[in-house]
Amino acid sequence: MIVLNVSYKCKPEIREDFLEMIITEGIDVACRVEDGNIKYDYFFAAEDSDELLLIEKWRDADALARHGRQPHYVRLGELKAEFVNDTTIEKYVSEKM
Repeated sequence: MIVLNVSYKCKPEIREDFLEMIITEGIDVACRVEDGNIKYDYFFAAEDSDELLLIEKWRDADALARHGRQPHYVRLGELKAEFVNDTTIEKYVSEKM
């Protein structure tokens, strides 16, 4: 299993707009129904009004690689260019599920 903690540092005061676009365009739902997806959830940071956290869990490296080739993944990248100043990714790998 692969777990990604993705922290988006959004441009000032548009964090909620970024998440709304993700939901409106169905990017979150499209990711959740991908083969090999276990979890795909967004959270607001408690102490930073411009930070959005995404926690993703994937069955294996192949599922994560396929995810990176999906049209909705490309669209998320376009939205990030508009709404996000910086992205930090923490990756954890476990042999057990």
